[in-house]
Amino acid sequence: MDWQRALSVGVLLVCLCFTAVLFKAYLDGKFHSVETLKTYVSGFGILAPAMLTAIQAAQVVVPVLPGFLGCAVGALLFGSAGGFWCNYIGISAGSIIAFLIARRYGMGLVKSMFREKTYEKWSEWAGKSRYFSWSLFMAMVLPLFPDDFFCYFAGLTKLSAKKFTVIIFLGKPWCILAYSLLFAQ
Repeated sequence: MDWQRALSVGVLLVCLCFTAVLFKAYLDGKFHSVETLKTYVSGFGILAPAMLTAIQAAQVVVPVLPGFLGCAVGALLFGSAGGFWCNYIGISAGSIIAFLIARRYGMGLVKSMFREKTYEKWSEWAGKSRYFSWSLFMAMVLPLFPDDFFCYFAGLTKLSAKKFTVIIFLGKPWCILAYSLLFAQ
């Protein structure tokens, strides 16, 4: 086995273990409210910012919890600036990972993750839209938009990974900043 394959297997194992830990925490009720998530994240002590960042990345890749919950916890635990950076880095990384997963594994995976009605609605629209990039940018800026879905969906389009990354880096901070300022004490 060459070093690249070993590295890939190692990263996959770490991701699976992390997902299992988060899934158990979810089943134990750690993600049910701002308070339970805050208690869970703060329990990691000095590693709490890294844990929140990882949780925010994971919540995009495995859409189980709303991102605004993590944004609120980040602001409450680390202040508006600290919470912003943890959330921005995590959500941006998760968005790019979701895009790349969709690009790699295709329509079958994306269809299995979301309701067929939702997939068909947006698929038809994006296939005909000349403004998909602009719409994607607006989806990243606006709060409470189904941006996890859009990250996966964008991976199925002809949009380049570079352009997608630029859209994430320029569009994501505004909504996260608003949440960070709103929830900071």
